[in-house]
Amino acid sequence: MKEFVISEAQVETAVLVGIITQTQDERKTTEYLDELAFLAETAGAEVVKRFTQKLPTANSVTYVGTGKLNEIKEYILHEAEEEREVGMVIFDDELSAKQIRNIEAELKVKILDRTSLILDIFAMRAQTANAKTQVELAQYKYMLPRLQRLWTHLERQGGGSGGGSGKGGSVGLRGPGETQLEMDRRIILNRMSLLKERLAEIDKQKSTQRKNRGRMIRVALVGYTNVGKSTIMNLLSKSEVFAENKLFATLDTTVRKVIIDNLPFLLSDTVGFIRKLPTDLVDSFKSTLDEVREADLLLHVVDISHPGFEEQIEVVNKTLADIGGSGKPMILIFNKIDAYTYVEKASDDLTPRTKENLTLEELMKTWMAKMEDNCLFISARERINMDELKSVVYQRVKELHVQKYPYNDFLYQIYEEEE
Repeated sequence: MKEFVISEAQVETAVLVGIITQTQDERKTTEYLDELAFLAETAGAEVVKRFTQKLPTANSVTYVGTGKLNEIKEYILHEAEEEREVGMVIFDDELSAKQIRNIEAELKVKILDRTSLILDIFAMRAQTANAKTQVELAQYKYMLPRLQRLWTHLERQGGGSGGGSGKGGSVGLRGPGETQLEMDRRIILNRMSLLKERLAEIDKQKSTQRKNRGRMIRVALVGYTNVGKSTIMNLLSKSEVFAENKLFATLDTTVRKVIIDNLPFLLSDTVGFIRKLPTDLVDSFKSTLDEVREADLLLHVVDISHPGFEEQIEVVNKTLADIGGSGKPMILIFNKIDAYTYVEKASDDLTPRTKENLTLEELMKTWMAKMEDNCLFISARERINMDELKSVVYQRVKELHVQKYPYNDFLYQIYEEEE
């Protein structure tokens, strides 16, 4: 029977590499590598070692210096001798074709960069035809400038020179010829053109769907990946949207009709943003992000327990600006207050207090002073302050509804929810 022949799958091991620069200090590099490790884990790899190096900028030939590359190579060889094979080396920035080629030649293992890892996760997470098409287009955009390293038969000709005694090529194939690389590039460009047409059709369909949704205010959940947007969606809409403690659990935008008291509105859960998100990926997911662009109100969800949450807020705001979604009414929702921790300073420690020394109450006061009544502090998992969230969302949606549809009465009588 099937259950008796299941063998344990071999988990690929990975080594991470990052650099410390003038614009990216050691603390930030550590944080980026923590995120890269989470990405690797989401993709199904196990991180066994990290390497960092201080450099003014990334080496244009091998990303890190020769000495550091040799150190990584020695570690890989040592692990191989101990029968602990290193499956791949993942770099924290996007690598050029030249860098990948040179590093592969030296390390002799699979080389990935942050972009290819994110694309791999997106490919794994894509469920619908729309998401699959978007991911495939982004993969081709990434692959095109790196084609040269993907083949070992680049110089083979599809035809010959046709010269003299027939030595120039195979029978029936004599002519100007076409290298494998050129053929592959042409095939990919044709495929990309087809995918773009397909996405344009999907875009039209989605646009029609949005027009047919009636006179209701549209609210979109936005935020960094893995901050709890889908959990909030499930609580507000009483539906089961896939939520998991992994990056990019949601790829397709999910839209649900939500009713708070007597007020119906549309709530959408969108793909999470991330630092160093490839531009091609943002372009490919245009139709998904249209929900954000066309929303009347944004609920920006933040993981307050994350040490770098302020930078994550900046990343989301920048991405919103890039896709034309900034300037909309927004409520900042600080989630995961149950997981917030801080470092209490000793009474004899006279050094200035840092962000890590702030209690949750102090942090709340700081942000509430900055954002006035445009921020909330909740725990979706523990259902803390969810009634306050519903109340604030209701008030905001009601204000927008009256402005946008002044002659449209609310469609429902106020009713008491059953426990």
